[in-house]
Amino acid sequence: MTGNRSAASRPSRVRARSAAIAAFVVLAAMVPAAASAAGPQKIDAELPYVCAFPSGERASTVRISAEFPDRAERGEAIAPTGVTTTLELPAEAVADLTAPQAATVRAATRLTVGVAQEEATAEAVWHGIAQPVALPASGPLTLTATGEVPTVTGRGDGALRFTAGDLAVDLTPGAADGTDVGAPSLTVSCSPAQTPEGGLLATVPVGADAAEPSGSPSPPGTSPGAPEPAPGTPRDRQGDRAPATAENPAGSAAGRNAPPCAYTEENPFGPGSMNAYITGYNNVRKQKGASLLPVSCVLLETKEMLAEPDENGNYVVTIKAVGELHHEGRKQSPPFRSTFLTFGFVPTTATMVLEQTGPMTVDFATTYVGADIVAETFIRVPLRLRVTDLEVNGVSLDVGSGCRTEQPLRSTDPDPANHPGDHLVLYGKGEQKYGEDATGYMLLTGGPLAGEATIPAFTGCGSGRENLDRLLTASVSGPGNHIKQIQGQTCTPSVPVFGDENSAAQCTEDLQPYVIPVAER
Repeated sequence: MTGNRSAASRPSRVRARSAAIAAFVVLAAMVPAAASAAGPQKIDAELPYVCAFPSGERASTVRISAEFPDRAERGEAIAPTGVTTTLELPAEAVADLTAPQAATVRAATRLTVGVAQEEATAEAVWHGIAQPVALPASGPLTLTATGEVPTVTGRGDGALRFTAGDLAVDLTPGAADGTDVGAPSLTVSCSPAQTPEGGLLATVPVGADAAEPSGSPSPPGTSPGAPEPAPGTPRDRQGDRAPATAENPAGSAAGRNAPPCAYTEENPFGPGSMNAYITGYNNVRKQKGASLLPVSCVLLETKEMLAEPDENGNYVVTIKAVGELHHEGRKQSPPFRSTFLTFGFVPTTATMVLEQTGPMTVDFATTYVGADIVAETFIRVPLRLRVTDLEVNGVSLDVGSGCRTEQPLRSTDPDPANHPGDHLVLYGKGEQKYGEDATGYMLLTGGPLAGEATIPAFTGCGSGRENLDRLLTASVSGPGNHIKQIQGQTCTPSVPVFGDENSAAQCTEDLQPYVIPVAER
């Protein structure tokens, strides 16, 4: 692996952010919700926010519209419907979004909503996706996002109060047709400005004699007895590093928000190979939303390294590797639960796994252009999606033990003659100028990979008289599902690199990947 200068002379600032080797899909069954006895209360709140851009903090306006029930019974799940988050950016902020060849911008939003009932408090995250909009030559910019909203259940009598909190916005420049132009995404953090109302969105009385809680709601947080998001509610999974101490300078995998990813006797690859964590998002086009891939373990083994000049006389080093997902001795992802809103208002939660059905191949080519390097990577893997549990509007549907896609997820391969069959293709590109940090994707330091997949039809779903194949196929299956995955810094157990968060550590002391990546949209 010495052919990659990004590994041999790694700057201390390099952090593990890298490419994922799997795609995750969220299912939403097209089952109508039961009629609710409670009528809706419509809210349309216009709130002042302050957003931090590279050029400085900018006063912005956030409009939140939704429908809440006018009341709820104790133990009844509440799910706001028709949720729209609109961000109005001033003209000064638009200049931070300009990039070469960029004509549009795509946004993904994550609004933290505080929920309080009496003294109990909790938080929910409202996700939204905005369609690409044209970048104006001058003046302000308006971005409107819709998406998934978790349900909340009050545990006792008393009103539930919903309050708008911090807003994170991922902004991705694009071409005029909305396609990627290769410009880096920008994540903007926005905080509510102080107002007398404190960002209150809605109050929903709960119980037969529900009344307004006295006083102001507590700040968003957690406490025993707090209202809980319903099971399966998607949560943001943030990456982290293992805590470093004097006794444990590289940290330990124990207690981290990631599954075990160490080499054991049952693993197929030897200790001279590598392991890494992956995570990311996968758009579900039919649902106009995205699902989160939980942090998963991938094992990689180098098979061959080739070195030869290209037609321009540049030196090219190609590394070919194989890999597999690894979870509890199986070639699959950890089980994960995700929620979407069918028709924009029916909460549907599925428990799923991605099963690897064939070899994962990695082709990593590094071209040395003078003192600089450019790398291109293609990762190919056949992944079948299996559904193990399905709930629609809180009602469990029996999907049986064999509910899965008929074929693996399918991408258009740029080299079909040498790579036949159905499989997912993810592509990454990285660069490193002499004396600077690497950007983009490198096999060892990681980075983002992207692709597009067709979700095949489902089979074997349902038991007895209830056949859910057509239901799931009509809801989810189809082409055009964009994928963006992130792989963390690799760890090579045979030559582990320890350290702390300031020295580009690669492995924990128990030889797990040191870095847990953060999903990026």
